[in-house]
Amino acid sequence: MLRTLWWVALAATLAGSCLLVSAAEPSQNVADEVTVPKLAVAVLHPTQGNDARGVIQFDQQDGFVRLYGRVTRLTPGKHGFHIHDYGDLTAADGTSAGGHFAPFDKQHGSPDSPEHHYGDLGNIVADERGVADVDIKADWMKLHFIIGRAMVVHADADDFAPPTGHAGARVTVGVIGIANPKDQAASP
Repeated sequence: MLRTLWWVALAATLAGSCLLVSAAEPSQNVADEVTVPKLAVAVLHPTQGNDARGVIQFDQQDGFVRLYGRVTRLTPGKHGFHIHDYGDLTAADGTSAGGHFAPFDKQHGSPDSPEHHYGDLGNIVADERGVADVDIKADWMKLHFIIGRAMVVHADADDFAPPTGHAGARVTVGVIGIANPKDQAASP
């Protein structure tokens, strides 16, 4: 008998909690209130022992994401440029960001190839001053799939060979976050 009363009391308490929750819910459909981000930004910070840094902006357009910005203090030449699985920057060498973002069953490759990871963006090229200006059109990408993941620039060129392109150590990393549209610089 006590056990039955306990269950009745628990059910009444939970029902009351549900009533409180549903009384606090908005009158509109929640989906009507949520907007899909159109702008994002990654502020790139150097990994341990490196000095590379930069800012990459992301702009969701019709049918593609445009990535643009600048990375400085790189060694001259090509550097692998990828989106990695996690926005976890706790490891000093950037390895806590995980591997390339690859949610589909595809091999690593050039972004121009039909076979490549979702996060494969090819190489950026630093000039003799160590500056790489970035302007990439990723026509396979949707911005809301990469928010919260990491942008990574590697020490060496991506040779596009499986499994990860041999691009070497991570020299700079940053979390891709939703940008404040009021602070976003005008697209160059």
